[in-house]
Amino acid sequence: MVAAAACVVLLLVVAFGVRQFVAAPFRVPSGSMEPTLRSGDVILADRTGGTAVQRGELVVFDGSGYFPKDGAISRYWVKRVVAVGGDSIRCCDDGGHLVLNGERLEEPYLAPGTDTTTVRFDLEVPEGRMFVLGDNRADSTDSRFLLGSPGGGMIPTDRVIGEASRIVWPLGRAGRLDR
Repeated sequence: MVAAAACVVLLLVVAFGVRQFVAAPFRVPSGSMEPTLRSGDVILADRTGGTAVQRGELVVFDGSGYFPKDGAISRYWVKRVVAVGGDSIRCCDDGGHLVLNGERLEEPYLAPGTDTTTVRFDLEVPEGRMFVLGDNRADSTDSRFLLGSPGGGMIPTDRVIGEASRIVWPLGRAGRLDR
């Protein structure tokens, strides 16, 4: 009996350690990241990379105080990092594309025919912050719509929980997420 209880406690400690320091599951609450992620997908956030975010990564972050909390929507958000500290980002060039550090930003993850954005901006991302967008630009609350909010829509990188590394559910969509 004592051995069984010790095994259960050990398993709980290991599970807690994995969730806190290695990978944590999150359910995608909306279609804001389509076509890459769908509402209801369960993803793993790789927690081993710390807060060293890179452009193009899908990150899970704590948006409390920056993003609105709306009933069923969690305080955790998943978005794509488009710009990081020191980058300049603007919308848009003559072709309607985002411009990152003076160069047209290639966005192969967007569905064909997707408008980059209807919100115009021209800004520099402060060090320690990131500018994030949803892949489904027509249905995403992201940095574009929070430019007048605290932090100017740019999220501190220390709010990052981890990089969304793979879909684990549903099984038919399970697999690694590429940048």
